[in-house]
Amino acid sequence: MTGYVGPIEDQTLKNNYFRQVLFTGKHSQLVVMCLQPGEEIGNEVHEKVDQFFRIEQGTAKFVFNSKEEHKVHANEAVVVPAGTHHNVINTSKTAQLKLYTVYSPPNHPDGTIHKTKAEAEAAEAAEHH
Repeated sequence: MTGYVGPIEDQTLKNNYFRQVLFTGKHSQLVVMCLQPGEEIGNEVHEKVDQFFRIEQGTAKFVFNSKEEHKVHANEAVVVPAGTHHNVINTSKTAQLKLYTVYSPPNHPDGTIHKTKAEAEAAEAAEHH
């Protein structure tokens, strides 16, 4: 496919994987994510990657640089500039957090699917060795 065309809201809501890359282009990447109740991405920073998030279901807490916090609800978006430490936390104890994100430039290998956070962490650890 030349680009991405599809029902992104539906794909986001149907996704139950921690991370699934839907499209990778030269300058951007589209990824759907699902965080389990109480789960978080973990504090991370992308030195040369801007990141856009859109929440489709649930409520998240975004933490920037370990001090700035924002509560973000369904139908809201967040942009994280390159070089900003950030974490995304599912604040619910019972419901999944469904979101999609756009990395610019791409941040994961094309076709990446991590069914769980543990699987994602293991893959990232293997990449750094």
